[in-house]
This record gives sequence, C-alpha cells and structure tokens, in this order.
Amino acid sequence: MRTLYPAIKPYTARHLQVDDRHEIYLEECGSEDGLPVLFVHGGPGAGCSERDRCFFDPQKYRIILFDQRGCGRSRPHAELAQNSTDLLLDDIEQIRTTLGIDRWLLFGGSWGSTLALLYAQTHPRHVLGLILRGIFLARQQDLDWLYKEGASRIFPDHWAEFLAPVPEPERDDLIEAYYQRLFGEDELARMNAAKHWSLWEGNAATLRPNHELVDDFSDPHMALSLSRIECHYFRHKSFINPNQIIDNMARIAAIPGVIIHGRYDMICPLENAQTLADHWPAADMQIIRDAGHAACEPGIIDALVKASDHFARRLAP
Repeated sequence: MRTLYPAIKPYTARHLQVDDRHEIYLEECGSEDGLPVLFVHGGPGAGCSERDRCFFDPQKYRIILFDQRGCGRSRPHAELAQNSTDLLLDDIEQIRTTLGIDRWLLFGGSWGSTLALLYAQTHPRHVLGLILRGIFLARQQDLDWLYKEGASRIFPDHWAEFLAPVPEPERDDLIEAYYQRLFGEDELARMNAAKHWSLWEGNAATLRPNHELVDDFSDPHMALSLSRIECHYFRHKSFINPNQIIDNMARIAAIPGVIIHGRYDMICPLENAQTLADHWPAADMQIIRDAGHAACEPGIIDALVKASDHFARRLAP
C-alpha cells in the first residue's frame, strides 16, 4: 500500500492580491520544471496543510497549493464579502496566468472536487486531467443528507451535539439557524456555533475514529473559517445552478480523470461519485472499500498517490 511522499518545503510562497479586499496564500513545491498540478482544498473554508504537498512525487511535479478566499493563510480571515464560487474560479485562473502555466492537472477533494470540476467545465482547454476524491456535487439532496436527514441516522450521538446550540423550533432549517448564530453579535455564541458546526463534519469524516483529524476541526482558527464560509456557501446553494455539474459534463467528457471515493463516506455518499462516473466516460472510478470521506485514511492515500504517479508517467513533460 502506498503512503505519502516525505514532507517537503515550498521553494516559493507569497500572497496574491486578487481584488481590492482579498489576498490569497499561494505556494509552490517540488520541481520547478515538473508537471504542474493544482491542489484544490475542501470545505469551502478548510485551507491547505503541509501534508497536502505529499500526494505527489516532488521530482516529477510542480506542486501548487493555495488557500481559498477567507481561509488558511489567506487574508482577511473568514471574510465573506466578495466570496463566491465564480470568484474562486477567477482566482484559480489568475493563479494559472500569474505562474505562466498553459495546462495543468487538478487535484481536489470534497468541495475541492466541486471547484475543480467547475473550473474544468469553464476552462477545459487548460486542464490536462483531474484526480478527484470524496465527490461533492453540491445539489440540494447533498446538503439535505448532511444537514437534515441522512448522516444523522448514522451518527445520532454526534448529531445530538450538532443540534445542541439550536432551539427546537429552529431545527427545521439548520443551515439558516447556524447562519444566524455564526453571524450574530455575541462572540461567545459565534465561536460555540463554529465549533459545533466544524466538529459535526470532523466526527463524520472517517470510517474509524481519528482524534488527530477531530482536533484539527476543533482548532478555533479552522473552525471559524470552515463554519462561516461553508454556511455562507450552502445558504446560497454554493452559488451554482441545481445539478449544474452533471448538466455540463459534456464539456469535459474527453478529459481523463480518476474518481476516488470511500464506500462508507458519510459526508458525501457514494452516489455522488457514481452519478459523476456515469456521465464521464474518460474517468476511472475507484471505490475504496475500507474508507469514509477523509484524505488521511490509508486506503484513500494509497489510491490518490497511485493516481498522481499514474498521471506523472502519462503526462510527464
């Protein structure tokens, strides 16, 4: 079974001004002459970590990581003004042109898979291929599964904790109820809501309990950006049309891809990945039998590293 490549440091890191409000953190690792790959993180609002550099052979890849608007090391933190899906897609395109890249590989998980697919559908001629994990199609049914009924039946104990900050009369629309608390004037209530929102996702992310991952989700810096930005996006239906990704799959039908999805993914059920695969003839679908949603699970790591090695051989300059 494959594991992550050894830890590496970026050879360049900076902030890129993308408009009059936002500066996004951008770094490059690996080989300056290697195959360009963009790591697109999840959430929205999660940010990148040092381990995200390690899915790729640093001798063969020019590894590009960035923190999306309002999260990670981007500035200002947890900012929602001028923060929407179309603007994130514009940021990715600005990164490409700023770095002088013509075509690149996209690597994204969860919300990162959503954003990578939307970017590829908008700019197909600049995409060499896609490696996608934990597919999230951002449909109403996908939000209902996580925030209404679905995952709640699998994790009733964690669901009870998620419900705790919300009075009974408001529980018919938890996204709206959390929005009112995450953006209210009471700072203690905001942070309490942020932690409960983030921990619901962290506790549901893996097949086996992972205390390190849960600790990451409970970190106040991470919890605030993840909760506020996710709630903002989901309240606005991710700023896309219903079923937009599947409706536009013909635009990228010939682009090669690998779809990697845990069979026991309780955040984004396997049906997301199967539906995508059914509309993408050039993609290879891999169901990981002993995994949930998170990229840190051994079976998911194995499949992702093998996929990146495959594209390095196939697309090497």
